Amino acid sequence: MFSYRHAFHAGNHADVLKHMVLVATLKYLGQKDTALTVVDTHAGAGLYRLDQDQAQTSGEASGGVLKLRAALAGTDPATLPEALRDYLEMVASFNDGGPFKHYPGSPWIAHALMRPQDKLKLFEVHPTDGRLLTRNVEGLGAGKQVEVLRKNSFDSLKALLPPPSRRGLVLMDPSYELKTDYEAVVACVLDALKRFPTGTFAIWYPVIARPEAHAMAKKLKTLSTQHQRPWVQAELAVGHTPDGTPVKTGARPATQMRASGMHIINPPFTLAAQLREALPVVLTHLKGKVGAGWMVEHGG
Repeated sequence: MFSYRHAFHAGNHADVLKHMVLVATLKYLGQKDTALTVVDTHAGAGLYRLDQDQAQTSGEASGGVLKLRAALAGTDPATLPEALRDYLEMVASFNDGGPFKHYPGSPWIAHALMRPQDKLKLFEVHPTDGRLLTRNVEGLGAGKQVEVLRKNSFDSLKALLPPPSRRGLVLMDPSYELKTDYEAVVACVLDALKRFPTGTFAIWYPVIARPEAHAMAKKLKTLSTQHQRPWVQAELAVGHTPDGTPVKTGARPATQMRASGMHIINPPFTLAAQLREALPVVLTHLKGKVGAGWMVEHGG
């Protein structure tokens, strides 16, 4: 259950998609003065080093954010799609304009975009990552604005909904190590929508050859439609090389996950268009020769 560590995957193609969506969504929600509560249900350690053992061992960032940055070096940021530009500028802000050695996980991205009136709730049950997250959060000096919760978010999220201000974003991105995670996500989202129908929910999922994964993506669309909530679903597939190996240039074969998706309930009305503009550019620089593509659908 605790074998997954996001440090091995930080900055990969799935993070590029997930964090583009997160940055775009938080920037939009931050335009309104009312306080916002952000909940990360599977927070990880919060901040990662791309030049240390775990990230270097997998090398997945070399097929993700590092490859993207190298390909776009020298490009005028003003010419990039807004969602992609904002994402790359966010990562760059943690590296003082130099090489990308630090990669911000979702908690650090959320914290960077918070206002004084906002709150950040971080769930993490992994023993090692939980300790690292607590230590890292203490280093932020954010006081009570950021809270680490060493609890199972599937069981405990309900206690936070709806937030006092009735404005919130819930990011849900489990590792899906357990097959039961897929049904747990759907059940958790269903309960959360009943408690907080106007909240924004962003759910990450892997696109892999597993029936539960395919079923979950469809269930999220059905659930959103049944509750008469607008939604956006986006997927990015980097594909593979002709011999079937994943696209990367790291130290050892990468994860077999070649694609992932995001389902956003009550998204910014601008999000679908932003992703349709950004994902073709991302794919141009990250794709392999076989099986690459992107998709953005919306409803509601």
